[in-house]
Amino acid sequence: MLLLAAVLLCAAAPAAAAPPTAGTLVPGRSLGGIRLGESAAEVRAALGKRYGVCRGCRTTTWYFTYRPFTREGLGVELTRNRVSAVYTVWQPAGWSAPKGLTIGAVEAQVTTLAGPLVVLTCSGYEALTKDTAAVQTAYYIVDGKLWGFGLLRAHTNPCR
Repeated sequence: MLLLAAVLLCAAAPAAAAPPTAGTLVPGRSLGGIRLGESAAEVRAALGKRYGVCRGCRTTTWYFTYRPFTREGLGVELTRNRVSAVYTVWQPAGWSAPKGLTIGAVEAQVTTLAGPLVVLTCSGYEALTKDTAAVQTAYYIVDGKLWGFGLLRAHTNPCR
């Protein structure tokens, strides 16, 4: 019986370490449970060791996707082995922010529910942003709809 319990515990552990299927943005604080400044080891503990590494990115960037070689998931940028940015990749279903804001919402809902935002035009999309002293929260808009969320260091370029 003890052996069965140990096997079940070991089998359950990897399932907990994966990108959340219904992640949450806490503006200025966390995205999918990941915070700016966390160590690479803390990210691996939370999201697991199955991730892709961007080969052409300026900073170390890990992509945690729901299935290998698929687009939807979470991107984590590391600078000096610490999280410097975290953002949704593609348009993962089920992700949300406070006040009922969900991926797929129209831009007017984003501006109404998230408060005053600064609009930056990126290549093929817009980033609606709000800075605190240390963290920038980004709401990514494609074709008038909320495509994703991001957290970055304050006053940095949200265009990824």
